[in-house]
Amino acid sequence: MLNRLFQRKRPEAEALGLYDAIVAQARRPEFYAGFGVPDTIDGRFEMIALHAFLVMRRLKGQGQAAAAVSQELFDTLIADMDRSLREIGIGDLSVPKHIKNMAKGLYGRIVSYEKGLEEPGDAELHAALDRNLYGTVLEVPEAHLAAMAAYMRRESAALAGQPVESLAAGRVQFGPPPVIG
Repeated sequence: MLNRLFQRKRPEAEALGLYDAIVAQARRPEFYAGFGVPDTIDGRFEMIALHAFLVMRRLKGQGQAAAAVSQELFDTLIADMDRSLREIGIGDLSVPKHIKNMAKGLYGRIVSYEKGLEEPGDAELHAALDRNLYGTVLEVPEAHLAAMAAYMRRESAALAGQPVESLAAGRVQFGPPPVIG
């Protein structure tokens, strides 16, 4: 009885709820068919990373419970990438190296997307999207970059309006994918 009273609750279920919502949003076909995001392992990773960044950005600086859920979300993403690499046949000895590179890459994306969203214009965000989300695409139409940048700004603002308590409880709402006007 006393153990349960003093046991620290781990935010695994909450992070899994957020991760499931992130993956569902990232898999929406509109991103791939309408905006030229490569429908590949890399492209899908990029879409998951983009949405995970948006959620972790919202949780940042919002207290200990939010920080714990954010860290668990990051860990869940990495664990899923580990599982995915093994499923596609990457050898057990190579997986840690791939995971280390993915984690470093995810951190780089977080930094560049954060910088892009903080800049008043879209040049920095367009460059980050071109480099990451569309990194394997030779020529990205400006309309795709503009739509995805607007989508990120819209979703960032929408997440700012969602209660931290809901996010820390594993519930997040995303809007529909962007529409090129």
